[in-house]
Amino acid sequence: MKQEPTAWRMSVAPMMDWTDRHCRYFHRLLSRRTRLYTEMVTTGALLHGDVPRHLDFDETEHPLALQLGGSEPTELAHAARLGAQWGYDEINLNCGCPSERVQRGSFGACLMAEPKLVADCVKAMVDAVAVPVTVKHRIGIDKVESYAFVRDFVGTVAEAGCNVFMVHARNAWLKGLSPKENREVPPLRYEMVHRLKREFPDLVIGINGGITTDAVVHEQLQALDGVMVGREAYHHPWWLARWDELFHGDAPSGLAREEVEEQMVAYMEREQARRGTPWHSIARHMMGLYNGLPGARRWRQVWSDHKLKVERPREVMRLAHRIVITAEANS
Repeated sequence: MKQEPTAWRMSVAPMMDWTDRHCRYFHRLLSRRTRLYTEMVTTGALLHGDVPRHLDFDETEHPLALQLGGSEPTELAHAARLGAQWGYDEINLNCGCPSERVQRGSFGACLMAEPKLVADCVKAMVDAVAVPVTVKHRIGIDKVESYAFVRDFVGTVAEAGCNVFMVHARNAWLKGLSPKENREVPPLRYEMVHRLKREFPDLVIGINGGITTDAVVHEQLQALDGVMVGREAYHHPWWLARWDELFHGDAPSGLAREEVEEQMVAYMEREQARRGTPWHSIARHMMGLYNGLPGARRWRQVWSDHKLKVERPREVMRLAHRIVITAEANS
């Protein structure tokens, strides 16, 4: 099934401990068009764990992809089927995470060494669901830096029915580097991803890794179908508020930070009433909302003050606003 490339034009990367449903709700307030991804969910968690806890999401989060971690075709097909039944728009297989914990489960970046197994996993999922099955991967593993390695991986997996590849433009070093170091030490090689697009023009190819500015996004979109941004989107979320205009040609959103914060407070109140969710577990995702403005540091301090956790989120917001207004007046 041929995919519409614009569906993957801009996306926020799946990030463990960060892109939970509360984070995604926040990001969706900022951008209507950006494709959002869950944290990686293992097949074991869905086979033996609390399925609603792992798969619940707010309907406003669409378009939304479920990222799976696993390496057993039958289990991945079952997990993909659950994801499709739950209403996800895409099932994404993680072939990029380098952590040793993930490697012990025989999935993540180490799967790039077994393209035929990945192809079997993809085929099982494609046969199980009608939504797109996609793969997120690196350009290589360890010190293997030949283009042929990633070219053959993509070619083999594409034959199994995967038409969308989100490529982190760094190698994954499976030994000797922490996950954080694996995002910084192996050099970025964007040209490898560009070569993939030239060699596989009918595939949707997106790029991830080290992208932090409008100019770099525009440059990459000249050569590729999509750009996936990770930590920069999380730490500077207001950037997302301009993406629909900058990269999709939409009219300016007219959003104000205060409006987004107000909507997040209303969401905190609903989640607390419905599920008993502590508001501070939601508020942690919006700590970058005022980054770069006078008073931003004090605003963060108010929202993250442990002594204020007993207060209602609306009262915390009022206090935080007074801090920001005072800082702006004095700037």
